[in-house]
Amino acid sequence: MSGNMLIMKNVTKTFNRGTVNEKCALREVCLELKKGDFATIVGSNGAGKSTLFNAITGVFYVDKGLILLDGEDITYRKDYARSKIIGHLFQDPLRGTAPHMTIEENMALAYLRSSTEKHAYFSHINSEDKKKFREQLSLLQMGLEDRMKQPVGLLSGGQRQALTLLMATLVTPKILLLDEHTAALDPSTAEKVLQLTKEIVEERQITCLMVTHNMHQALEMGNRTLMMDSGNIILDISGEERKNMTVDGLLEQFAINAGKELDNDRILLSKEE
Repeated sequence: MSGNMLIMKNVTKTFNRGTVNEKCALREVCLELKKGDFATIVGSNGAGKSTLFNAITGVFYVDKGLILLDGEDITYRKDYARSKIIGHLFQDPLRGTAPHMTIEENMALAYLRSSTEKHAYFSHINSEDKKKFREQLSLLQMGLEDRMKQPVGLLSGGQRQALTLLMATLVTPKILLLDEHTAALDPSTAEKVLQLTKEIVEERQITCLMVTHNMHQALEMGNRTLMMDSGNIILDISGEERKNMTVDGLLEQFAINAGKELDNDRILLSKEE
């Protein structure tokens, strides 16, 4: 785990500048993730978590600052170029797949998108690739390997999210961004997808950032916990400090660093779990 995979220096983004709706969503954000780091992020709505992800994926260009991924400056690279090396899962299971295409076609798309060839076509998918897709699907233990010719639209939310996770990691990404990717699933499916996430990330040593509203997950998943507020990372703990940290301690630390209590109901409810 030597070297940094992600470096963000003084990254700033303001929306609707000069209007009554002006909002500074990221303020001089500095973050370094080592190769293989798995950091969870907690914060209220509007803290800047999704904006941070969008800055990394290139949904917009930042106003100022620098973003390096595996030593390469991607600050002004187009989003489609970044998507070849960045895996991204959203809260909505419908966002990561094409419903009218089959499971096999969806996987082929993900596989080809990450291809370094300039002209990658479906015809390039051979029986060896299909065998690989089948093997990957069987890891989910959802029987999807026997449904490869079925449209993805027939799958449940949990099945689609598990498939999206597979697609995002089919070709190992430089970084995997998980934006509350289990929040819309029922508890047992969410648990399954989380376990799968853990296994894939650990096995391939993928550098990962995961937004969660669950305080227990924030301390148990991965090796670092970040807390955001008003566009800043106000807490970054790892090692012994994190190991000895309780959920109450985390909330206390947030209040000290942010100068206010955390007021997100979903986060506070997760404290009771």
